Amino acid sequence: MHDFCELNFSELSSLMTEHGEKEFHARQLIEWVWGKGVFSFDSMSNVSKALRAKLPAFLKLPLLQLVRIQESDDLETFKFLWRLPDSSLVESVLICSGARRTVCVSSQVGCPAKCAFCASGKEGFVRNLHTAEIVEQVLQIDAWLKQKGETVSHIVYMGMGEPLKNYNSVLKSIRLLTDPELFNISERRITVSTVGIVEGIRRLADEDLKVSLVLSLHAPNQKIRTKIIPYARKYPLDEILSAMDLYAKKTKRDITFEYILIAGINDHPDHAHELAHLLHGKQCTVNLIPYNPVIGLRLKRPDKKTIKHFRSVLFGSRIVNTCRYTKGDDIAAACGQLAMQEGGPKAETALVQIGSD
Repeated sequence: MHDFCELNFSELSSLMTEHGEKEFHARQLIEWVWGKGVFSFDSMSNVSKALRAKLPAFLKLPLLQLVRIQESDDLETFKFLWRLPDSSLVESVLICSGARRTVCVSSQVGCPAKCAFCASGKEGFVRNLHTAEIVEQVLQIDAWLKQKGETVSHIVYMGMGEPLKNYNSVLKSIRLLTDPELFNISERRITVSTVGIVEGIRRLADEDLKVSLVLSLHAPNQKIRTKIIPYARKYPLDEILSAMDLYAKKTKRDITFEYILIAGINDHPDHAHELAHLLHGKQCTVNLIPYNPVIGLRLKRPDKKTIKHFRSVLFGSRIVNTCRYTKGDDIAAACGQLAMQEGGPKAETALVQIGSD
């Protein structure tokens, strides 16, 4: 058995030939799934009944079953909960901003990083997602958007999990999603976020890709960072920054540093000065994110005055920075809030609605 959404055109064509079918059938199937967002072989009207009956014997589609969709009050953020073939649960998020339709995908069930502020790692790490399980998050959400005459415009690997600890599956998913014969999204519209897996950063720098790379920094020094991110004990900050510099040099892409502001932990003006010194001379942007509350954690978000002061220090040191407007926190879909949770409102959209013609 093969996962359909793990195959490119050449691989699917070879598979069809192996099963005594014509190569052009591969093109038909790709158009239905990747082009039209149809995930039911029975709905592929220009494919013969005999072939439609034969396909499930060697092609698995779909893998993801939609449990529910939650929408934010402003109708700009939608959180999708998926059940995987082994009954594990993952979440992905659709963020609507102007003409942009950004899908935030998960790469693992749970997360091994276990950052102090994040819900994803609270229940530990379960397993890596397969390539097709990552790809289907994008394709199924794109199919949902197509019903409204819209399409996915950007993809961010910022959901559950550490993408660079599932390197092979994440890389192949990027190759498939950017393949002109498949989804054909620009590499420059894809962003990968990492807590700082040095070997993964260096490896990605050699892949001849133009995807954006974001470092979850969250602290101005190694001491504070080890308190917030357990992985920091394995990866010293100077080594991570060196790897990020290498990535920027090889790909000609500016680097973004994400910094979650946590009251009393990393939000003091002295921390801002230290951060400015750390990043001095780098072609980068600091994306400040006020902490999003997670049930069971006693951390707090800084007040507006503290955030404003922190930003003014950075601006004064000529460090470009933004403060992310929180989207989806009312449905626990904001940064750091994704988790493996099934409880919640009844599903508002059934899988058949996403997978139909």
